[in-house]
Amino acid sequence: MTTEPVHSAPPAIHLLAKPSGAICNLNCTYCFFLSKELLYPGDRFRMDDETLEAYVRQTIESQQIDEITIAWQGGEPTLMGVDFIRRSVELARQYLPQGKTIEFSMQTNGTLLDDDWCQFLAENGFLVGLSVDGPPAMHDAYRVDKQNRGTSGRVLAAYELLKRHEVDVNILCTVNAANQDHPVEVYRYFRDELGADFLQFIPIVERASEVTLEIANKGWAGGRKGRPLYVNKGSMTTERSVGAAQWGRFLCAVFDEWVRNDVGDVFVQYFDAALVSWLGMGSAMCIFAETCGAAPVLEHNGDLYSCDHFVEPEHKLGNINETHMLELLATPQQHKFGNGKRDMLPQYCLDCEVRFACHGECPRNRFISSPDGEPGLNYLCEGYKAFFSHIDEPIRLMADILRRGGIAPEVMDILAERDRARFVGVGRNDPCPCGSGQKFKRCHA
Repeated sequence: MTTEPVHSAPPAIHLLAKPSGAICNLNCTYCFFLSKELLYPGDRFRMDDETLEAYVRQTIESQQIDEITIAWQGGEPTLMGVDFIRRSVELARQYLPQGKTIEFSMQTNGTLLDDDWCQFLAENGFLVGLSVDGPPAMHDAYRVDKQNRGTSGRVLAAYELLKRHEVDVNILCTVNAANQDHPVEVYRYFRDELGADFLQFIPIVERASEVTLEIANKGWAGGRKGRPLYVNKGSMTTERSVGAAQWGRFLCAVFDEWVRNDVGDVFVQYFDAALVSWLGMGSAMCIFAETCGAAPVLEHNGDLYSCDHFVEPEHKLGNINETHMLELLATPQQHKFGNGKRDMLPQYCLDCEVRFACHGECPRNRFISSPDGEPGLNYLCEGYKAFFSHIDEPIRLMADILRRGGIAPEVMDILAERDRARFVGVGRNDPCPCGSGQKFKRCHA
């Protein structure tokens, strides 16, 4: 297998590895990845030492950048035990060339973390993405265990444990039918109750067809009779999926709260990515990049797939125990996959004034038709278009501040002064001038 750079491979990749495959100790109703165990019937779903070594070594060899990340995801990666992840750290330091640095990350539901885990994560500088879907009632709507019990108590205990050990934590919050209409409540819960300062919001979009919708609405847990393998097909969505308009309203409401109060103190991935786009620096998120293909996913047995959202037979590139991942990522199959994001945009997207910030978002969500009937429009288009249009003025202000050498939080003073002038003479019970339809006292007051 090659260890030399392959010219047509991406210069940098962000590879997510799933050491236990789709196996998880929870049964989150919306987690379609649970169905991916159907790809490997009878498997033990545990990454062996040979695959672990190949993953770590090849990931390091595949990077033409100085900062390399070893990232674990699931399923639930903590099912492998702390000693397995400890071996990955030892291997990474063994293979890391001089002059380069290594970072480690892990996404987890948190329910298996204890003091030993958290001490290890802290000592090795792990960034932990912890799944929390908002206040307990919203979190427990879909994030349940094998006995269908809510998990909020266990997850919050894990969060406190991580903070006690001073582990860097990102909150990963899916936006779904249970919390989509409560954006400010969700945001303030994270900010005020949990003291979280790094947030990622993830829209739940579960595709289905007329044939699969009924069983899909019941969830993706193992043992469910007739459970299909989830694939990116069908133009319908489950009842848990976020609505397109609701997704836009959610992002707009959180942004309005953040941009007036928390710039520089709370970091929201979508807002950081928008600022980078308005600065003309490309995209900080793969879903908003013009092309894709540099964020593959590795299954427990070494199978490499085009993307975390496309773990499907037709998007399997090969196995890293047989072919170096550099060669797999340089294949015409992967180039076609990555360039298709740009080349298959409908004209409605090509003519859109916010395409520079969106680029049609992730191809997995492109399953509706444009207003003129052209296929391939993103299901969330309405929401993204509303969001990017809504934030245009304050994000432009922030970008201008940075260009002239200022700091981003200065935008809060500018907006506060504008708001004071805008709301002069408005009574507490008057309609808010922003057009929300709410009374002023419940909105911008």
